[in-house]
Amino acid sequence: MKKKAKELKKGDFILIGGNKAAVEEIEMSDIGKQGTKKVRLVVKTSAGEKVTIIRPEDYPFEV
Repeated sequence: MKKKAKELKKGDFILIGGNKAAVEEIEMSDIGKQGTKKVRLVVKTSAGEKVTIIRPEDYPFEV
């Protein structure tokens, strides 16, 4: 199942490079030069590593 970046919530699990990661923080930005809002996600991988991902609000993530 896929969810857009703007539909994700804290505690959701997404796949990153085939590995499961839990969403810990979500921050939405204002419309920028490219004309779309950006979503900043801080996720924790199964290895305990924190990763920051910035994607457009309509970017599809595998849940």
